[in-house]
Amino acid sequence: MEKVYIYALAANLSFAVGVQFFTHYARRISSVWVNCFKGAVAAVLFLATVIAQGGFHHIAPLPAALFFLSGMLGLGLADVFLVRAFSLMGPGRTMMIFGFQPLITGILSYAAFGQALEGKKLVAVVFFVACLYIFSLESFRKHGHWNTKASLFALGGVVLDGFGVIITRFSFNASPGIGTTEGNFYRAAGALLLFALLSRVRPFHFFEKLGTLGRRGLFWLTAGSFAGTYLSLMFYLSAVRYAGALAAVTGIGITGTLFSSAFECAYERKMPSAYLLVALVFFFAGMVFLL
Repeated sequence: MEKVYIYALAANLSFAVGVQFFTHYARRISSVWVNCFKGAVAAVLFLATVIAQGGFHHIAPLPAALFFLSGMLGLGLADVFLVRAFSLMGPGRTMMIFGFQPLITGILSYAAFGQALEGKKLVAVVFFVACLYIFSLESFRKHGHWNTKASLFALGGVVLDGFGVIITRFSFNASPGIGTTEGNFYRAAGALLLFALLSRVRPFHFFEKLGTLGRRGLFWLTAGSFAGTYLSLMFYLSAVRYAGALAAVTGIGITGTLFSSAFECAYERKMPSAYLLVALVFFFAGMVFLL
């Protein structure tokens, strides 16, 4: 079990590095475009890793379809919501809303796998709701509005990501011979399929905007995609696959919040606001009940 927690910790650290780049380029271009880019980078890296590890194993049609579905939800739609929230309220504040994820994953795990769900997790929700209120109050004091859109984007991303985690675990259970890297490739391919469909409905001009990045921008966004998507998913799916309780793995998201908040302040070269510090206190209180 200790190895599972190390995987989850490494995943959160990698993701916290990547989101700084995702936030910057989502504000500059768009959240859909950034997610499509990082999904493409991750898919290429996962494919190269699978080939280097000896190639693909046989997988039945149903688990393969479920991997694709989990990628469309967790790496596609959920990340569009989350990166949009990053651009509106910052990575640190958005990651704090991830405090809801262990509760959501716990409920879904109970329904899907019969894993225990403790009543005290509901108490934690009160503290997380307080975090949401503090961020909304901060926005109201600064900008004259409550910025509920950012919170709704973040919550939507958390819920969709939770569904993606459950579907991914079910897919691994149904295909024990499939490696973590193969599962990641199928999920990344599923996310790219979603973006291909979205581009038909609402074009986001992927290749045209790719040329506007320049070499420096292309390098940093690729580096962010390597850390925040490829490495993060390699570690995270290893934790999800072997964890006895999924809610415990997602509960380590507390480290992701700390990493993201610290990196955000360092990246923007500013001290954390009083609102963020108070919200961290409520967040830690909620995590005490949650874990």
